[in-house]
Amino acid sequence: MPTIGLIVKPVPEAQQTADRFEKWLQARQIGVARITPPLSGTTPRSPAPSSLACLFVLGGDGTFLSAVRWIGDTPLPVLGVKFGQVGFLAEIAADDLYAAAEAVLKKNFTIQKRMRLTVSVIKNNQERCREIILNDVVVTKSTLARLAHIEAYIDNHYLTTFRADGLIVSTPTGSTAYSLAAGGPVIHPEVPGIIMTPICPFTLTNRPLVIPDRARIQMSLEKDSSNMILTFDGQAGMEINHGDTIQIEKSPHPVHMIKVPGSEYFDILKAKLSWSGGRV
Repeated sequence: MPTIGLIVKPVPEAQQTADRFEKWLQARQIGVARITPPLSGTTPRSPAPSSLACLFVLGGDGTFLSAVRWIGDTPLPVLGVKFGQVGFLAEIAADDLYAAAEAVLKKNFTIQKRMRLTVSVIKNNQERCREIILNDVVVTKSTLARLAHIEAYIDNHYLTTFRADGLIVSTPTGSTAYSLAAGGPVIHPEVPGIIMTPICPFTLTNRPLVIPDRARIQMSLEKDSSNMILTFDGQAGMEINHGDTIQIEKSPHPVHMIKVPGSEYFDILKAKLSWSGGRV
């Protein structure tokens, strides 16, 4: 008997929907595993079990990002079901849950591979941290920090020193998150690129930059920049200082997102950005 995993946002509406959905699956001889992923800021200690056929995530973008962190390197197909405000990561609305589940059970779906980034923090030739992110990695000032001076290299070639409140490096999936709020472009998830978006740059000619997904980014802080914060998908963070080197490159482990008939990226985009009368 196949088993479907459920990760549910801890709010009454999502929990009640999950309870009904679990009974609906069990009535069709489908096993259900209710999963509580690790809290934000913790690294998953073990990969998702191979016994799961797929994973349904009932919640918002934050819940989806937590689920993806829990999945780790496992190529487990995942489908997001949004509750409340329209999100970019959830493919379907709560009202369409059962129709989407029918399509999944009948194998009437495709897999869209969403690029992720591997981020390493190195100091004195020792790796302090390694994370895989779906949306973005962000360098920002702490509460009392000065303007950041971030040296950036592309494939070991010096690019520039960003003097800004921070810097966002995002995937195409993450282009509609913090990067968009900071003035970055919207990039379709299937476009192979990495976006670098400065946050409130001191030099107005420092504009968002899209580079090939094969490129390797290396960043470090100048001596005048200290007590900066590095965050991963908004789920985990750490303090960085002069002497830390941040290396970012495409991960070999994309997220396998389930795409069912009727779910269109541009419909979600139009609704979220209120294009042509759409509602947020």
